[in-house]
Amino acid sequence: MTSVITARVSKEDKEKFDAFCQSVGLTTSSAINMFIKATIREGEIPFKIKIDPFYSKANQERLRKNIKEIEETGGTVHEIDLDK
Repeated sequence: MTSVITARVSKEDKEKFDAFCQSVGLTTSSAINMFIKATIREGEIPFKIKIDPFYSKANQERLRKNIKEIEETGGTVHEIDLDK
């Protein structure tokens, strides 16, 4: 007996994932089943998951502080020479 899993992904991600699966000789369904089996077998997600430091509490607080400062003072424009 089988069950159906429904997941929402962007159209672009689905198309890219479908194309990848096809390029390596898999169906999207078989790739998802491989992920599920590996997760069950290993007892963990079969790849490293880490937090993006951009979303850390400290970084978000700093960004809010900087935004407030820019809104209050108008900020300073710094020219950057990308050729250096």
